[in-house]
Amino acid sequence: MTQSPFHRIRRLPPYVFEQVNKVKAGARAKGVDIIDLGMGNPDLPAPDHVIEKLKETIGKPRTDRYSASKGIPGLRRAQATYYARRFGVKLDPDTQVIATLGSKEGFANMAQAITAPGDVVLCPNPSYPIHAFGFLMAGGVIRSVPATADEEYFRAMERAMQHSIPKPIAVVTCYPSNPTAQVADLDFYAELVRFAKKHDLIVLSDLAYAEVYFDDANPPPSILQVPGAFDVAVEFTSMSKTFSMAGWRMGFAVGNERLCAALARVKSYLDYGAYTPVQVAATAALNGPEDCIHEMRATYRKRRDALVESFGKAGWDIPAPQASMFAWVPIPDQFKPLGSLEFAKLLVEKAEVAVAPGIGFGEHGDDYVRIAVVENEQRIRQAARNVKRFFDGAATTLHNVIPIAAAGR
Repeated sequence: MTQSPFHRIRRLPPYVFEQVNKVKAGARAKGVDIIDLGMGNPDLPAPDHVIEKLKETIGKPRTDRYSASKGIPGLRRAQATYYARRFGVKLDPDTQVIATLGSKEGFANMAQAITAPGDVVLCPNPSYPIHAFGFLMAGGVIRSVPATADEEYFRAMERAMQHSIPKPIAVVTCYPSNPTAQVADLDFYAELVRFAKKHDLIVLSDLAYAEVYFDDANPPPSILQVPGAFDVAVEFTSMSKTFSMAGWRMGFAVGNERLCAALARVKSYLDYGAYTPVQVAATAALNGPEDCIHEMRATYRKRRDALVESFGKAGWDIPAPQASMFAWVPIPDQFKPLGSLEFAKLLVEKAEVAVAPGIGFGEHGDDYVRIAVVENEQRIRQAARNVKRFFDGAATTLHNVIPIAAAGR
């Protein structure tokens, strides 16, 4: 039997973050205390009332049985109520709400549902990996557009529609953006809906960071607030960041009935939904008090401010994000020739700080790293001190490393 890679595996590039993880694991094996600001993995606890509801539900009659693939009715109603409360958007919980095993699974299975071999999908670059690779695994082709929410975005979209063969079937958006923390307003979404209708495009909107924002006067909107958006759009949300329930794997797809039905059909063959007590607890989160959301937001705001201040003093200017738990940070000029992957490895080795290399989010991310505020303020300030020590000594300790790397690029 030959050992050539399987067809779908060949379509996937090496997982860039795994290379940083290996360096990180090697350092930890030697007893080094690595401050990990790489993965967007919330360190805050899930709300007490949600955990109590989980405990209360486990072991009750029937809860150990197969659950509902598209989500138990109470959970879908709770998500519809959340959309009405937060965005003023009315959803039919029976036909326009699908519970998913996190937004990542929802995206991947929506790609399976709508993609034929060779279909072209427009995807921001840089972007969260599943936005592109969900479609690549489904046999599609990716054409990149900017990750910005501006006129250049629509110019690139127009070029894509003119020059792509076959014509694109869908476009992915993600605001607040992972990884860039870029935000979009309702005017942008209105123009996108108009564009999508003109060109017969499906819009898949990732709104996972809807509640992680720092401008209280301008909370991130939903594309479904735009009149006519239901004709073209499905939006994905997650409980991972809003309620610090990342490991619970609970998310939603909402919007266009035909697309929701297609996702539900695919999921019905693949899974029986999340464990029922998890769905019941998720329902309690959506219907419960919002104090925990305000506390989460305040915590991330303080951490963001600590990151910007302390890293700035260390000689590394951090653009302050308006939303998300990430900062999208240009690599300092003296290290740019290394590229983001080698720079990220160097930070682990020399500063004992882990960040996510921008190249892992697409070729246009290679001059950046993504820094996640998933450690407390004290640890973030310690990371800044480590970085300053590394930067201060780099001129003498790395005089050979950087020119060699630059020559090889």
